[in-house]
Amino acid sequence: MLKEFKEFAMRGNVLDLAVGVIIGGAFGKIITSLVNDIIMPPIGLLLGQVNFKDLFIDLSGKGYPSLAAAQEGGGATINYGLFINTLIDFIIVAFVIFLLIRTINRMQRPKPVPAPAAPTKKCPYCTSEIALEATRCPYCTSQL
Repeated sequence: MLKEFKEFAMRGNVLDLAVGVIIGGAFGKIITSLVNDIIMPPIGLLLGQVNFKDLFIDLSGKGYPSLAAAQEGGGATINYGLFINTLIDFIIVAFVIFLLIRTINRMQRPKPVPAPAAPTKKCPYCTSEIALEATRCPYCTSQL
């Protein structure tokens, strides 16, 4: 069983998948940083000094001044600011993956379209397949 598992794990597809997952995780961190550190601050500034990380609804009714204070105090919150960050994060990742797959598909060579098979008939003498226009069988040389 261990030998079978090793063969399975060493096949090309499994290794490619593992590399893809590792690169995808690192790419996700880059996109999260892009959203949190580069995209959201200017959007928050344009919307009147809003920090999306601090947008929340306090369900406990205690009136916490920030999300960090609510989490420290154990208050129940709906963190819609963090949800907006995550949503923008997802949209960017989905768009980049779309562009990547689109580019890969364009780079692949179009598959050749097979030529339609020439119409054939059977030789009445040797039953070999011959061209429809043939007047002599190339296999048995019979006159058709």
